[in-house]
Amino acid sequence: MNTFQILVAVFACVAAAAPQGYEAPRRDSEEVPILRDERVIENDGRYNFDVETGDGIVVSESGAPSADGGINSAGSYSYTAPDGTPVHVDFVADDKGFQPQSDLLPVAPEFPHPIPDFVKEQIAFAAEEDARRAKEPSNRYSAP
Repeated sequence: MNTFQILVAVFACVAAAAPQGYEAPRRDSEEVPILRDERVIENDGRYNFDVETGDGIVVSESGAPSADGGINSAGSYSYTAPDGTPVHVDFVADDKGFQPQSDLLPVAPEFPHPIPDFVKEQIAFAAEEDARRAKEPSNRYSAP
């Protein structure tokens, strides 16, 4: 065998051994039954679906085309987290992006929140620098 034939054989073995598609990891070997799977797709682009599985996953979503060519949708999903916590998320997805709502999602601090002293000092220092530079003659060209 020459080098070319060996390389072709090696690449063929690698290609045959590579995973042939994505398969979601299973928590166990037991199959989960689909209890409900209702889907409606209208000719004008509106849709609605409701899915419920035997392990407690529930998904409901509806949507319609928007004036800008996108899809506006809204719905909810719920499941039980591995630690046993029930998770429920309501969402809207439109021209403002995906907007989930849930008691379990982190919440940003109220604004205006307190500004740390070191930040206030840096802002004051920058303002002093700007004022000092404004008094100095500039060697930069500026339009008349």
